[in-house]
Amino acid sequence: MQEQEKEVLLQESMDRRKFLRLSGAAATMVGVFPSVFQFAQAQTPTADALVAGKDPGLIVRNANPIELETPVTLLRQHRFTPKNIMYIRNNQPVPPGMANTTDPPKVDDWIVEVTGLVDKPLTLRLSQLKNLPATEFEMVLQCSGNGRSFFSKYARASGAQWERGSLANVRWKGVKLATLLQDAGIKAEARFLTAEGADQPASATAADIERSIPLADVLANAILAYEMNGEPLPTVHGGPLRLVIPGYYGINNIKWVNKLRLEAAPSNNNTMIPRYRVPNNPIAVGSSFQFTLENSRPNWKQNVKAIIFSPTEGEAVSGIIEVRGAAWNDGAAPITSVEVSTNGGRSWQTANLEKPSSPYGWYLWRLRVLVAAGDTEVWARATDALGRSQPIDGAIFWNPNGYEWNAVDKVKIKVG
Repeated sequence: MQEQEKEVLLQESMDRRKFLRLSGAAATMVGVFPSVFQFAQAQTPTADALVAGKDPGLIVRNANPIELETPVTLLRQHRFTPKNIMYIRNNQPVPPGMANTTDPPKVDDWIVEVTGLVDKPLTLRLSQLKNLPATEFEMVLQCSGNGRSFFSKYARASGAQWERGSLANVRWKGVKLATLLQDAGIKAEARFLTAEGADQPASATAADIERSIPLADVLANAILAYEMNGEPLPTVHGGPLRLVIPGYYGINNIKWVNKLRLEAAPSNNNTMIPRYRVPNNPIAVGSSFQFTLENSRPNWKQNVKAIIFSPTEGEAVSGIIEVRGAAWNDGAAPITSVEVSTNGGRSWQTANLEKPSSPYGWYLWRLRVLVAAGDTEVWARATDALGRSQPIDGAIFWNPNGYEWNAVDKVKIKVG
């Protein structure tokens, strides 16, 4: 073997070892070898090194668990977010036998069980589901921590410091869950659906992920999805089967779903409490909070929200500019307006809206405005038909975990 070949193989071997250290042992290094962890952080791999098929331009928020954010410069290019740039927030590794890839998993079939408060427990195969009548709709999928970094302007909230891009607008296709549950026979005392996936905790002592959803919403809208944007569901996004509940934050849309239980009360799993909850009432910025079932609520339905796609933070512009972005809510009522201000909220102008194909998709919006010279901010806020809108000051909903940020979006620009 030539010396040059030896050097190439040696470098490849080093790269593989570096990747394994980053993706598989980062948590251990934090406690045992802090200096090594700091080095690993400095060498964070790109998104395509963590997940096959992802665009290297995605922002790596975390390597273990994998957390990838879509920059708005990529997000704004598509009506429907393609799988190669779609954000990832996985609490746990992909199920055993699967790989971190945007390809669909290689499984012979997939089984999901329906148990609990039903007359007849069911065992359903994916191949059976695909033979049933299907439904398809457009929907915004958003991590409940999206925008957390903006809370941290007041006091740092825990978790990945997402900006605007743990968000996607996609088309889901699958089978209505109401049809399947009616076949199982729903007992009168059933009030919630609790869902689990085949993924496992990263450590033996960690609790598994499960979420409970009010049964009324499940019967109204939820599906078991096996396609996304017209393709088999990618592995890293929950393929081959995912629970999809339109209008709900991402954590409730359980990936790799294989167990469904009908219950009289929600689960007390730590994914339901204390995680993924917000206080019922405002709390002091920076304060701690002891979550109980009585003083807090789960991250279920998405808040009304608009984000600015263009201009971007720090962009240099001049004269008349086009401001554009996207707005959405939980689908309970249409978005009726998006307003833009270039003078700190003293006056607002109404943008043009493009309606989505379903109540749960995003409304693209745009407006041309004249901006005065100097450093300034562009603001945007959405309002829906129920009168719900966005607060000017996001601090009023500050919470320790930084969930459900929906304050008026503000982008600083330089006007020449």
